[in-house]
Amino acid sequence: MEAFDINSIPQEKFEFVADRDIMHDKPLETKHVGYLRDAFRRFRRNKGSVVAAVIILLLVLFAIIVPFCTQYSVSYTDQMYYCAMPYNKAFENTSFWDGCKEVTQGKKTTRVFYAMGEESGHNAIKNQEYTVDDGNYTYRLNSIHKVGVIYKTLTPSEYEAIQEYQDKHDVQIIYPMVPTANRPTDATDKLDANYYFVTRSKGGKTEIVYGDDGWSITPAYGKYLVGETTNDGYTSKMRIEGDEGVTIDGEKYYYTYSRIAGAGYEVRVNYYEYYKYYHAEIARDGIKEPKFLLGCDSLGHDILTCLSSGARFSFIFAIVVAVVNMLVGAIYGSIEGYYGGKRDLIMERISDILSAIPMMIVITLLKYHMGGASHILVLFLSFFLTGWIGMASTTRMQFYRFKNQEYVLAARTLGAKDRRLMFKHIFPNAIGTLVTSCALVIPSMIYSEVSLTYLGIINLSTGNITSVGTLISSGQAVMSTFPHVALFPSLFLMLLMLSFNLFGNGLRDAFNPSLRGSEG
Repeated sequence: MEAFDINSIPQEKFEFVADRDIMHDKPLETKHVGYLRDAFRRFRRNKGSVVAAVIILLLVLFAIIVPFCTQYSVSYTDQMYYCAMPYNKAFENTSFWDGCKEVTQGKKTTRVFYAMGEESGHNAIKNQEYTVDDGNYTYRLNSIHKVGVIYKTLTPSEYEAIQEYQDKHDVQIIYPMVPTANRPTDATDKLDANYYFVTRSKGGKTEIVYGDDGWSITPAYGKYLVGETTNDGYTSKMRIEGDEGVTIDGEKYYYTYSRIAGAGYEVRVNYYEYYKYYHAEIARDGIKEPKFLLGCDSLGHDILTCLSSGARFSFIFAIVVAVVNMLVGAIYGSIEGYYGGKRDLIMERISDILSAIPMMIVITLLKYHMGGASHILVLFLSFFLTGWIGMASTTRMQFYRFKNQEYVLAARTLGAKDRRLMFKHIFPNAIGTLVTSCALVIPSMIYSEVSLTYLGIINLSTGNITSVGTLISSGQAVMSTFPHVALFPSLFLMLLMLSFNLFGNGLRDAFNPSLRGSEG
């Protein structure tokens, strides 16, 4: 192969290079990407962590907003609506989330619920649909209207106020009394005001007197107590159907709506209507009618209000404890890891001693010595006394890892002081691990707090404070019959734990400097 001779190239092939065409180093055309922006960019690539972050955000918004939107407070309770079913007005005409529960009852109980609807118009049996099986009836029972009417003793002023409310709103609250002879003889049934029809005792048990068809109760006449209207103080225009007066021995009598009881009156009131009256005229607390979106617990608390308030407390408590532990642990671990030697040895032994003390022992001793102190304070101190140790250990490990790196040695050679080396050069490289640890500590704190309140070791159900653990504990006793009481707080806790773990994994990968640029 012949050698190439540069002199053989024609002269016209050569041109002078203009000054403007001389090549120089070109400036970077891309924008500078900061540490946090780069971490956020990598976090977004983890779809599972992004979804978890959205769920956490929704749970936080639920805890912040709902307590201000619900008509109830944490301290609200009403035993009449014990374990009321979840009710959403949008699903009222369906068989789901309609405030009803499918039950199977015998003939006696079914007839009582049926009669309640006949008397007041508030049907406890939804749509009056029945399925009969071996003498038992299966139907959907409304958890609000199943209370029906109750016996209540009123003062003369209360009795008069309810009548005025009735006339003003054209609503029947007070219903006629039942003759003593028609009241059940059974110890439990005789306290039930819903037995307004004729009953009799048979075999020591209450038996309902039915019509010829085996279904209907006795006719309107004869089932209510009648007397002179001037004797019972009832002057309201609101009278139930059939109360047009009854002629007995030439005298006209009307239904009696109360019975003298000491200095007051014993009456039968429809609890649903009395509930609306009480909260509008007496309590004036903004409650218009009994509506429980997630139902009630076994103590009659509104689950939605208690769950959102308990979640808010859990978030605030866990974040405060995590931040305090992170600050103390980061400072303590930085000193250990940077200086090492005897200082590290002594501080590490102190940490070992504190970490060896079981959490239950700490809580028990604090409750014993602090006496009547707030359980929130006891809970905070018990988590703080040992909670910072894990953060300190993580920080110490990171300082040992980075303090002998070349960039740290170079900064020390240039005269950087210890404080600058610790918090300007070393600590930023450890912050990714610390942030991840802190994110994982928050669900751990919430889980521990829920466990302690669930077991009853810590009692937070005072005033306007409650806990998710208390709700779960309340639902445990009625799990087989009313699973919704424990379902919603358990679902909240499950979503929270799962989401925080996925979110923490995403943070760990995003804040790890060694992964920068590895995604391609």
